[in-house]
Amino acid sequence: MKLNELRDNPGAVQDRTRVGRGIGSGKGKTGGRGVKGQKSRSGVAIKGFEGGQMPLHRRLPKRGFTNIFAKDLNIVSLGRVQTAIEAGKLDASATVTVETLVAAGVVRRVLDGVRLLSDGELKTAVNFEIAGASKTAVEAVEKAGGKVVIKEGKA
Repeated sequence: MKLNELRDNPGAVQDRTRVGRGIGSGKGKTGGRGVKGQKSRSGVAIKGFEGGQMPLHRRLPKRGFTNIFAKDLNIVSLGRVQTAIEAGKLDASATVTVETLVAAGVVRRVLDGVRLLSDGELKTAVNFEIAGASKTAVEAVEKAGGKVVIKEGKA
């Protein structure tokens, strides 16, 4: 076999249907769009339009709001911290902060701080200095012999 003998399988490639090219083509005149009206024209976008009646998305009341003061926290589980300690990426004797977690690769980037959750198990005594922690996470850290200091303000 040579490069000039390469072909697609028979029937693998079909020519594009050229619409509006005479009635003999089978897709002439209306070009497969039916007959007349706004939808038969090009450049029509009427997704929510209901024939002039007030559309559903405008009839329904608005709900909720976005809190512009909400903190964007990194969420870290105790199990993830324990894995990093066992892998030698995190030093358990030093205080664990956002910067040490970023350096260890546990957290990708510093947002408004880190919140510690109790998923997994912590076997090592570790001291944390972070933006927040759940009650069960604090209890688990203290049970392992460490402590959690919650910092106020932006990290």
